[in-house]
Amino acid sequence: MGQHRRLAICVALLGLLASCAPHGRPASPALWQITATDGARGWLFGTIHALPEPADWHTRLVDAALDHSGELMVEIAGLNDREAISAAFQHLANAPAPVPLGQRLPASAAPALAAMIAKGHLSEVSLAGEKTWAAALTLNTAGAGDDADNGVDQALLAGTKRPVAELEGAAAQFAVFDHLPEASQRLMLAQVLTSAPTADADSHLLAAAWERGDMAEIEHQTHTGLLADPALRAALYTGRNQRWVPIIAREITAGKRPFVAVGAAHMAGAEGLVALLAKAGFKVERVE
Repeated sequence: MGQHRRLAICVALLGLLASCAPHGRPASPALWQITATDGARGWLFGTIHALPEPADWHTRLVDAALDHSGELMVEIAGLNDREAISAAFQHLANAPAPVPLGQRLPASAAPALAAMIAKGHLSEVSLAGEKTWAAALTLNTAGAGDDADNGVDQALLAGTKRPVAELEGAAAQFAVFDHLPEASQRLMLAQVLTSAPTADADSHLLAAAWERGDMAEIEHQTHTGLLADPALRAALYTGRNQRWVPIIAREITAGKRPFVAVGAAHMAGAEGLVALLAKAGFKVERVE
């Protein structure tokens, strides 16, 4: 899978819209039950932020976990508030002085950059006024083949009647990118361009892995591409997981029975939420 899709499994990107109830082909994404030593419970559900086509992920076990939960916990509680997310992006996105994107990339990237700007009907002048990370996200969103209306996070938010707690929020999520060193931001920008030709195929591969709950494949992706870069991995993956664990633990021990729904990549491997919560003393058992 190309890096273009890996941005989407790491973060809930700009420009997402409210979604309708899930329908389409059956899916069985990964679900875990978390149990504290005193019996307090919670659940981890690996989501996907966008899909090329609708999927019916409301399995019997997922619905049972939702029914028994006391709150929905997501990366961004206001994910369906497009105006607020756009404002959070704009607050951080503007560069101190305009710099054409071509000057932030190798000369060999010029044709791919021009093609992506044209495909997305974007303004070179506007992009020049954005910080490098922001321009990378703008290009990534404009070139995405997946439909954010099919995203699981949004469907959960639209359908829940329970309190919603957030792990991060839009402003904090964009701040993760804003704090990256410029070299890492330029790597992001370059990878968005180089992976664009295979983006549609990559998104279908990722969707298939998510639909069948293939955590081995998803874990493999957390060690490749952008996440193979130490600075990007620490910022986009391991650092965020480490910050989320005590928040999730607090909600479980408080008896709030959280249904934690975040990108499936955050569950994977020795640095994922499953392993980190087990290390923190919880029993974490995959139930689907």
